[in-house]
Amino acid sequence: MILRLFAAAVLVYAFGFLAFAVSLPKPVSGQRTDAVIVLTGGPGRIARGLEVVDEGLAEQMFVSGVDPEVTPAEFATEFDVPRRTMECCVKLGYLAVDTRSNAGEAAQWLKEHDYTSVRLVTTDWHMARAASEFAGTLPPQIDVLKDAVPSHPNLPTLFLEYNKLLAAAISQGLPD
Repeated sequence: MILRLFAAAVLVYAFGFLAFAVSLPKPVSGQRTDAVIVLTGGPGRIARGLEVVDEGLAEQMFVSGVDPEVTPAEFATEFDVPRRTMECCVKLGYLAVDTRSNAGEAAQWLKEHDYTSVRLVTTDWHMARAASEFAGTLPPQIDVLKDAVPSHPNLPTLFLEYNKLLAAAISQGLPD
């Protein structure tokens, strides 16, 4: 009996991992939102956020999880952001250290600006967990558009992220 339960749990886990790995989200084009939230930590994320602002698909970009030692001028130089764009449209968040605190930092910024729609930009393999954390943090009236940056993750990256997603789901289900 115990062996059957264990085998069933392993099968559910394996099929869940397979579903996660083959259904990575894609980039979204053409849809407008009030703002774009970019989570630091992966290649192409900031470039995608800047592209969204440049195309007029969002008024402002908030970059969550910026290293506290990075100045706005250094950020602009590193990512080739024009001064005008940096001054009007790019805000840096220095408080977040992980995906959960990214959601909290972004929620505070969105509340201060009274936005009702946001484009969440992160890497495709990170989107499920990031969107889950944001859904648990943001008010329900804020629409979140998932805009994934394509990547070619290796098996260990997918495996680790799947386990983090499961851990986040379990922790979100536990009462405070």
